[in-house]
Amino acid sequence: MKIIQALFLSLVFASCRIYSPYGAATSGASSFSVEYFETVHPLVSASTAITISEALIDRVQRQSTLQLTDNGELKFEGKVIGWTVQPVNVQGNETAGANRVTITVDAIFTNTIDENLSFQRKFSRFYDLSSNQDIHSNTDLVVEEISALLSQDIFNASLGNW
Repeated sequence: MKIIQALFLSLVFASCRIYSPYGAATSGASSFSVEYFETVHPLVSASTAITISEALIDRVQRQSTLQLTDNGELKFEGKVIGWTVQPVNVQGNETAGANRVTITVDAIFTNTIDENLSFQRKFSRFYDLSSNQDIHSNTDLVVEEISALLSQDIFNASLGNW
């Protein structure tokens, strides 16, 4: 019975990519770098791009064993290309119950160890803010919430290769 279990475990590990103890598929890399995202949309502030970049750095550091360097084996970069505000949950009196803020980024992931895992992809996430709250005075909250979601999406697409 122990031989069968050992054989099963060896087959499972042999068929998988190299994973960190946190479940990230690192391809054997030990370092990563994040070039701060650019702001290309006119309604996006520079601080929004910085917040998204820092959320990605925090996510990779928390969910992998990779070390942050200036020129990592795994590289992240991108641009903030969209910022929209749309009314949602329109009430009977034609008043919006909330405003949906959507941020879109164009992310580039470069895996210098396994180029087949590299990609350029758009990611978009939203946050609904009650219509009785001012969007401008709540921008930091909205950006932090969306950045957390975007960083998870980018992490899953790049290092969560199951």
